Amino acid sequence: MGLEPADLEKTIYDALISEEEEPIPIHRDLDGIDLAPANILLANAEQELIFAELREFRLKEVLTPLLDSYDFILIDCPPSLGILSQISLVASTHVLVPIQCQFKALKGTDSLLKTVARVQRKLNRSLKIAGFFPTMYSASNSLDQRTLESIRDQLSSLATIFPPLPRATAVAEAAEYGKPLALCPNKNPAILRVFDEIAEAMEVL
Repeated sequence: MGLEPADLEKTIYDALISEEEEPIPIHRDLDGIDLAPANILLANAEQELIFAELREFRLKEVLTPLLDSYDFILIDCPPSLGILSQISLVASTHVLVPIQCQFKALKGTDSLLKTVARVQRKLNRSLKIAGFFPTMYSASNSLDQRTLESIRDQLSSLATIFPPLPRATAVAEAAEYGKPLALCPNKNPAILRVFDEIAEAMEVL
């Protein structure tokens, strides 16, 4: 989104670890989106929140004052299943699960689903799975094809399987430009159609 993480004075990390009521720092109207950024300091939160009081609800508490201001708040989680992912599940209404079209990534989804189930039992009973989003898919790769078939076979009974995101340089280029993909020169219409379908599905949840 055009921000340099190392230059940020305040991030969501500060709001999470503060023992006071510190608001989330928000950068407003970055190409039509408000962003509460993070940087490398967020990695420290995993350790710092271990003994924090009511740690599971830290993110939910700092997001609550913002709920009436937005139709959607998207929480981008790390790929691990540590404290940061857990507090994100507690704060969320739905989970959209990206899965690389690789066998190990599919196997790793089992651990995520177990974590979601634990959160649903005690910490957030209303949490739902919004769908599964296969990524880095190559239609010409037989391994990718088989993995996509396995994703559909094993997970379609739990939630929607969205169309796969094809492998493309456009996403990496968007990060280089510091802009949303839709505003970059190489927009790649096929990728944008996938994102449009997911966005439309989220609107009716």
